[in-house]
Amino acid sequence: MAALLGIVLVAFTLRLAVAAISPILGDIRVEVPISDIGVGLLGTLPPILLAVSGFVAPRIARGIGLDGGIVLALVLMTLGHLVRAFAPSFAVLLGGSVVALAGTGVGNVLLPPIVRRYFPDRVALLTAVYVCIVGVSTAVPAALAAPVAERIGWRFSLGVWSATSVVALVPWLVLLARTRRQPVPDAESAPTALVARLWRSRVARSITVVFSTSTICTYAAFAWLPEILGDVAGSTPTEAGVLLAVTGLVSLPGALVAPLLVARLNVGWLIATGVASFVLGYLGLLLAPATLTLLWVLLVGSGSILFPVSLVLFNVRTRTQGGTVALSGFAQGVAYALGALGPLVVGLLHDASDGWTLPLLFLLAVALVAAVPAVTLARPTFVEEELVAGGAER
Repeated sequence: MAALLGIVLVAFTLRLAVAAISPILGDIRVEVPISDIGVGLLGTLPPILLAVSGFVAPRIARGIGLDGGIVLALVLMTLGHLVRAFAPSFAVLLGGSVVALAGTGVGNVLLPPIVRRYFPDRVALLTAVYVCIVGVSTAVPAALAAPVAERIGWRFSLGVWSATSVVALVPWLVLLARTRRQPVPDAESAPTALVARLWRSRVARSITVVFSTSTICTYAAFAWLPEILGDVAGSTPTEAGVLLAVTGLVSLPGALVAPLLVARLNVGWLIATGVASFVLGYLGLLLAPATLTLLWVLLVGSGSILFPVSLVLFNVRTRTQGGTVALSGFAQGVAYALGALGPLVVGLLHDASDGWTLPLLFLLAVALVAAVPAVTLARPTFVEEELVAGGAER
């Protein structure tokens, strides 16, 4: 029961640091001077820190175990929220964001193997639950940050989220106390050799490509979709904002259903469905943006089914907890690094062409790349088996 409660509470903390600051930046800038470059830096921190954490988290798991890693992640989030709330300057605000997002990144990587450890026979169900909760944790601060800041102040609005990570700590401290005298099991760690050799696994590379496709397209939508819709479809700013929200809402049913389908259907078809949704959505925005705008946006949002599918694959395509930790860190590290570049490439292509055709073709090409791993992952192969076979061949 403590593990289930802990997973649910951790999932709720994993997007608070990302979503809590942007709605109240105007209020913060009244008291803390922040340049436009500073605002941009705050916006690029999440994918960068999530990427770095992807490569660091497996080392943390090796050193202090999965439970200890989750506790560390929650402590970092708590400290980060509080530092941001009391920040007297932009430098301190930035430092607090780095700490909070580092904790978020570690939690991102370690949650899939935690699910495997405590609920090995309920991986798909628990993944579906926590992905939906992560979605909720994105929406809640976005909706409440501004009203709370208006009534009590922006510092309280930023700091109040530390309470959620403190509450989430309780079940994990209980679990850690139960096992504090036990050594970290070998199956819980991610051997250095395995992490270093994941590039040689076709399964690991394929899952990383699928996850990267989802990340690039999602971050590009967050950054540019409203402006794209305003220019190519004639949407007003309000309409474009609502349509961006639609992409998030339509992803929730997929997040709930996709993990359950992984165990019942050929995963290649699920990936192909996500690829087809992205491709059709981008084609619609290219060829007939003003006629069926809502449909194209719904399709782009539906493409994010690749995200929960990837999270389940971390578990179902590895044999051990160590393999899951290594694959989760590897795939998320690469994917979030590429996700940080996605909006930048879209912006550069837009500036170079003075239009949205090239950026949309770029996103279309990114989506099509995931069709290749759809074929590879249709076969039920495991990372460890590939690496053992590769070592035997050499």
